[in-house]
Amino acid sequence: MPEIYISIGSNINRQRNIQHAVNLLVSNFSNIKCSSVYESEAMGFDGDAFYNLVVTTNTSESLKAVLQILKKIEQDCGRGSETNKPEKKFSPRTIDLDLLLFGNQIYHDEHIDIPRMDITEYAFVLLPLSELAPDLQHPELKIRLDDLWQSFDGDKKKQKQVSFLPTVNNS
Repeated sequence: MPEIYISIGSNINRQRNIQHAVNLLVSNFSNIKCSSVYESEAMGFDGDAFYNLVVTTNTSESLKAVLQILKKIEQDCGRGSETNKPEKKFSPRTIDLDLLLFGNQIYHDEHIDIPRMDITEYAFVLLPLSELAPDLQHPELKIRLDDLWQSFDGDKKKQKQVSFLPTVNNS
């Protein structure tokens, strides 16, 4: 079973929406582990700061099935219900779930990006990911995640760890 890594972000009712998303992830996957939660400024728009973390689990589901589960969880957490218009890339979010890694799989098309390019672009993705799996190698770059974090642009490393951590009730 491949190990998967999912980033979670919210800047609307952050704690409530993240806890709800984690609860729904636990109901779909077993043995969820969470990174610390970090606060970061909204990027690309003026808005409230985000809480971000990464979770990991193993799955027997296919890549496309996992993506469908994540989309359903986003909908169940109210994503997209604020408006009938398509969401802008940089805008407030009740919840944002992005599949970062699916085992060592590499898959890119117009809809799927695995490993997700955000890993090397955003501190709010790379820091919690490297916290969970420092020795894991990026499937394409063949570089340890901790080494990627250590070499990340220092000006972009501004992340504040917060005391909130979602409760995980793995059965």
